[in-house]
Amino acid sequence: MTIEHIEPGEWNSRAVVHGDYVWLSGIVAGDKTADVKEQTVDVLAKIDGFLAKAGSDRTKIVNAIIYIADMNDKDAMNEAWIDWMGDANPPARACVGVELTPGTRVEIMCQAVIG
Repeated sequence: MTIEHIEPGEWNSRAVVHGDYVWLSGIVAGDKTADVKEQTVDVLAKIDGFLAKAGSDRTKIVNAIIYIADMNDKDAMNEAWIDWMGDANPPARACVGVELTPGTRVEIMCQAVIG
């Protein structure tokens, strides 16, 4: 089987496809001045794009890990997440409070099936 690298960079690929699965790297927002909800909306839109490039979509996410700089922002992040998921069955998910790069309030990585 082949391994496809989506938007490979110097130290990682945005996504890697193997068989019927796609793994996304930690995705962050472009605007580091935005609040956590705005950053989450941006990240989720990027995830939609990477999943589409791999032949998948948000309804096929099986696992997500959300890294958040301030756990006090979890409710605001969850609002964006719930709006984005809509009526889809949500995946297995964890939210972890961590120190992120300056200005980054949320980073999300996930895995999905293809097809």
